[in-house]
Amino acid sequence: MKSIIKNRCTLLILLALLAGCAGTGGFQEDDAGEEFGEFDSETSFEEEDEGVDVLPLDEDCKPPCEFTRGALEDPDSPLAERLIFFEFDKSEIQPQYQELLVNHGKYLASYPDVVIRLEGHADERGSREYNLALGELRAKAVRQVLLLQGVPAENINVVSFGEEIPLDDGQNEEAWAQNRRVELVYEEN
Repeated sequence: MKSIIKNRCTLLILLALLAGCAGTGGFQEDDAGEEFGEFDSETSFEEEDEGVDVLPLDEDCKPPCEFTRGALEDPDSPLAERLIFFEFDKSEIQPQYQELLVNHGKYLASYPDVVIRLEGHADERGSREYNLALGELRAKAVRQVLLLQGVPAENINVVSFGEEIPLDDGQNEEAWAQNRRVELVYEEN
């Protein structure tokens, strides 16, 4: 139940923040700090897509508001950054990734034939099942932000790899921080 309430609160916060790309608001974090534990098989991680309000793209925002189709291959483009990192045992998107997601959302909304796969990952701490669920929650959080920007739902695929594909095999906080992520992978259509 806490998860459902937390997801709905996060959605409301994201709606307020994404009302315009020139907004100065930041994401709020839950300071309650739930304790890290095992995956509860009775917990539902399903989210409903119905009733999601889609925000129009802000035509008055600062460049880059529109991207050419080739922007994905340009290493200097804001779209070159495709990793979003998360705090330990969290699925909330941190404020520093707001602009990155706005840029990717604008690109995807501009090219409805482009498909993206959101790959959720977790560090190795916790059970395999818990990490798969956490990776999925992280990918779904990113998906929700993209949906709010007008990206068609059928153009967003979510997959979780849990702890199975680490970026860093180390056994320390630096390595684990690299492994708590969502990768934005553009697919050929």
